[in-house]
Amino acid sequence: MLSSASSKRTSRTTVIRVRRGAARRERDQLVSEEPLQVRVSAGGESGTVAVTMRTPGHDFELAAGFLFSEGVVSSCLEIARISYCHRVPLEERHNVVTADLKVSTLPPLEGLERQGVVSSACGVCGRRSIRDLEVRGVAPVCSDAEVGEGVLLELPHSLRRAQGLFRRTGGLHAAGLFTLEGELIAVREDVGRHNALDKLLGWALLQGRMPLEDHLLVLSGRVSYELMMKAAVGRVPVVAAVSAPSSLAVALAHRFGITLAGFVRDDGFNLYAHPGRVRLWGSGSISEVEA
Repeated sequence: MLSSASSKRTSRTTVIRVRRGAARRERDQLVSEEPLQVRVSAGGESGTVAVTMRTPGHDFELAAGFLFSEGVVSSCLEIARISYCHRVPLEERHNVVTADLKVSTLPPLEGLERQGVVSSACGVCGRRSIRDLEVRGVAPVCSDAEVGEGVLLELPHSLRRAQGLFRRTGGLHAAGLFTLEGELIAVREDVGRHNALDKLLGWALLQGRMPLEDHLLVLSGRVSYELMMKAAVGRVPVVAAVSAPSSLAVALAHRFGITLAGFVRDDGFNLYAHPGRVRLWGSGSISEVEA
């Protein structure tokens, strides 16, 4: 039987653990997954921009990061406040977040609004193309940032050590922000890859750290187009992931000047775009590798 509370990030459950032919009943922890409705208000009007399944916690950062990456706001100065909605039943209060914007009229929401509950693993899959980002005014990342091979190889270990909820549940994705020297600045975890990154970008936005042109972004899983889109909006020059990128993620990295490293493991990594920001041991930086 499962027990949970809306404000908790984990839930207790009973499992039957089987090991080498023996079975025993034990208590275990699961990562919590609950819906979050993100709303915006301005000029006496309000509207829903997203309903997503997420791990409770850092909800205001998730809302801010989503609004930033989707182009609703471009600065924390455009947000008057973010709060939980008090006009809903008590048991739902922490699952509805409203961002009050400092504008006189509500911005257009038709292209953003997602009816129903969106899977935490799906995000806004397929809704945008690279051309749409260009129309929004997102320009290629122009940064002279460089990262050493040794720093890249250590990043997944540093991220994993910072994943407290993952150690307890084994069921979360993570996004971590690092300095170019590999120092961890912030990490956010969530049951959804997109939510984890939105929480991290929301933290950076609310802390006044945008743009992120002298930072590294590390992802705990595969790299989709949506994640690279968010990195481009945040002006991140280097993205490293422990798994594979998609074809559209690689295309976006090429177009927007982002160094993309995948399959970052103990013995190496793959560079998919703009390798010149990576310095190899004793060999200097990589320009382009001939086929």
